[in-house]
Parts: sequence; C-alpha cells; structure tokens
Amino acid sequence: MLVRAITAPGLRRWCRGRRGAAAACFPLGRALLGVRGAEAAVFLQGLLTNDVTQLVAEGDAPPALYAHALNVQGRCLYDVILYRLHGSTAEEPHILLECDSSVLDSIQKHLKLYKIRRKVTITPCSELSLWAVIPGEQPGDASSLPKCADQALLLTPDPRTEVMGWRLITKKGANLSEIIPGSHVGDVQDYHRHRYKQGIPEGVKDLPPGVALPLESNLAFMNGISFTKGCYIGQELTARTHHMGVIRKRLLPVRFPEPPPGPGLPEGAQILTRSGKRAGKFRAGAGELGIALLRLAHANEPLRIELGGDTVELSASTPGWWPKAAAK
Repeated sequence: MLVRAITAPGLRRWCRGRRGAAAACFPLGRALLGVRGAEAAVFLQGLLTNDVTQLVAEGDAPPALYAHALNVQGRCLYDVILYRLHGSTAEEPHILLECDSSVLDSIQKHLKLYKIRRKVTITPCSELSLWAVIPGEQPGDASSLPKCADQALLLTPDPRTEVMGWRLITKKGANLSEIIPGSHVGDVQDYHRHRYKQGIPEGVKDLPPGVALPLESNLAFMNGISFTKGCYIGQELTARTHHMGVIRKRLLPVRFPEPPPGPGLPEGAQILTRSGKRAGKFRAGAGELGIALLRLAHANEPLRIELGGDTVELSASTPGWWPKAAAK
C-alpha cells in the first residue's frame, strides 16, 4: 500500500493559527474497508450521496470525502468518510471507506449486493488504525504536524468541517509521538464530547439506520452531498426536500446543566418545550453534552425531558461553523 502524506493550505493555515497548541490523537472505534479496482469510484458513485468521481479526477482531487449511504426511502443507512490512497490517475483507483465498526458486516453485504460484475475488490483493512487529531490547549507545536506526515499512511483534514481537525491513518502499532511530535493519546470520550459540542453526528447512535434523514442530519453543511451528480439510491426524496427548501428539523448540539443521572438518557427520548409541546428527540450524548433532532421553531426555547418522574432540563445551540444563513 502506498504511503502518502497529504497536506492542504487550509491545514497549514489552521496550524499557524493554533501555534502553541499540542495535538491530541484519539483512537476511533471505526472500521476501514478497502475498495480497489478500475471501477471503484463509479461503483461507489451510485451508492453514496457525494460525488465520488472527484477522488479519481485529474488535477486537484480531494484527499477525502464525507457521504451517506441511503436506503430506497432516502434515509441514512451508513455515514462514511472516503479516503483516496492512489497518487494519480495513472494508478489503479484505491479508496478507503471509513464506517461505524458495528455495521462492518452489513456494509460489506450492502456493497457486494450492488457490486455485480464490476472490477472492484472489497477488503476489510484490519491492519490499519484510524485516529482523529484535534489541537488542544496544552503547550506544544501543532505546526509540526504537516512536516511529520510522511511517517503516516494518510493524513488529511476532516472533510466534514475544519473544527474536527484531521483524520490520521497508520499501520497498527505505529508510534504516534514519532508521527506527531509533542502530541498525546487522548481519551476517546473527549473526542465524542468535542463532536457533540460542535453538533457533529457520527455512527449509528447519532444517525439511526433507516431513521435519520440526510438533510435533517446537516449533511449539506458537512460537505457530504452533491446535488448535481445524478442518480444514486435514495436520491429522489433528498433532492425533492432540497429543492423545496423546507427543513423543519435539524440535529443540534444540546447541553444539560449537569450530566443526566444514572446510565444517561435513553436514545430517542422525547424532548418537550416548557409548555409541553413536542420539540424533538434526543439521540446520544457524553456527560452534559449531546445531540438531538429538534424542530427549529422550538430550538431556542427552554427544553426538558421527563425521565422516570424527574425533569431533566436542557438547551440547544447553533454551531458556529454552520453557514451564516442557516444560523438565522
């Protein structure tokens, strides 16, 4: 497998802006699949919301893409990040597909169902490790990150939004301190807290398969969909919703005054306004932070969840990285 360092102008700018902040590396419980062959991009193009052909285009091809795989009703089955491993159009297309590890078997079956006779091989990459890299506030030199990237299999800005830092792929057992000097291995729960604070869904808890709708899940805000690429599974409802321009519910970050009692809130717990109107549903969380699908008409109101006779209060906010027009 080709070792390739990927740096981008935006990554360098952010490094300069965060000089003096040490990077934290979080080991992710996500799986990687290798999709390789002459028809790899064309094959994925009909299954995913984003324009996968960008990964094999000539010129300035992106190193990574975010996308959803939808069912025929237009609801999310899998959230994925695609990584380009081949270096040029002269090489055989080689794409890594990141997914929730709990759906690894089902996504393989899903891909093979539609593979038919295409010249594509689909192989789990258990020999690789996936990391999220996010600058912290401790002394260090984050500007060294791009300079040391050549020791990694792949290093790229997270394609969803700049606030999520980078994705790093290494071989199992790699020494992170050699790849990113001054960095430290963080608790993955801190990564999830960062995600929830920013309102970034990831995995089956945040995006229940067959339930979550892509535009309500802010897929367009996270650079995860192309409205010009043509047909793919689930495209009809998604395109119709986009062209109507009416999205009444969205995933939003929520905060509790203190962590909910006991084992936490059940997934799908009903969220109410102070007057008792239905405002949405809780998806998942970590400590006092979480993510919920909320009606935008009630997003700025005081909210509550009734839990076993107790009332748990919470509030929602609009992420700062959203497009300005969407935050109004």
